[in-house]
Amino acid sequence: MASNTSKTARASVRAGQSTGGALSVLGEYKYLIPLANGRFAYVRNLTNGKTTHLQTTSDAFVEEIRVLAAAGHGAKVRAELQALHSTNPEHGWDGAEKRLVDAGVFEG
Repeated sequence: MASNTSKTARASVRAGQSTGGALSVLGEYKYLIPLANGRFAYVRNLTNGKTTHLQTTSDAFVEEIRVLAAAGHGAKVRAELQALHSTNPEHGWDGAEKRLVDAGVFEG
């Protein structure tokens, strides 16, 4: 039976899963897909259906997470940041979380 997804899409999903960056776990949606040892990330936005490639130290990253937090996804995004830090502490995810907290992103 033929698959409806391209070889490239299937390879991207496999690559994401093998690095611990699974796109979903038990039906839970993953918002952050880490890239380049935490310097960049794909941010998956449920509010507009887009996935954006952003540098984790950029203002655009902060604003994209702010949109998610305002839509009620802040706690899950923050939990993902903490999980990424515990899995790869050398990638600086704690710094990304601190920048978001300092910017008031998670305040309701």
